Amino acid sequence: MGAELKPAKPPRPAERAEAVSDHLCRRLKQLRIARGWSLDALSQACGVSRSMLSQIERNQANPTLVVMFRIAQAFGMSLGQLVEAPGATSNVDVIRAGDRAYHYRSDQDCQIRTLSPLHLEKDVEFYQVTLQPGGALRSSPHFEGTREFLTVQKGTVRVASAGDAEDLQPGDSASYRADVPHALVNTGRRAAVVFLVDIYR
Repeated sequence: MGAELKPAKPPRPAERAEAVSDHLCRRLKQLRIARGWSLDALSQACGVSRSMLSQIERNQANPTLVVMFRIAQAFGMSLGQLVEAPGATSNVDVIRAGDRAYHYRSDQDCQIRTLSPLHLEKDVEFYQVTLQPGGALRSSPHFEGTREFLTVQKGTVRVASAGDAEDLQPGDSASYRADVPHALVNTGRRAAVVFLVDIYR
């Protein structure tokens, strides 16, 4: 029989802290060399002494948040970008179906669930819209140049934009101006589900 695979033990907090510290030492030196800066040049840019910078690079000092913030500013980075170690956080952001924080609107006629991460500054937003029979989502004009793209997953929907309207069936897609009054209306006898993308220009 083959050998049994046992799950690896997760690293202890002290081991994780040491790994992040090692990463920070290497990252600081790599960033400095990539800029062609000496320790003196970096010291002048961030206001941290040359000796402290040297100790950080050699993993002989535990810098404070203020010191790390100054160094990050010198490189034009956020503090998180400077100290984040590869693998410290997942590269995949997951939005769970039951997470109420992403329920943008919920009433008897219309439910809107945000499918885009809330913490991002973005020019694209992604939604799941559920309309009950007779339900409608009527919107005032968005910013100039905004367009919406939608795909019907279930039910029948009428999309209207600036006086024009089209009826859509499951699998149909449409794009239209959203910088004018626009609306989605469930014209069927059962709930309709559409996926909606807003693109701001």
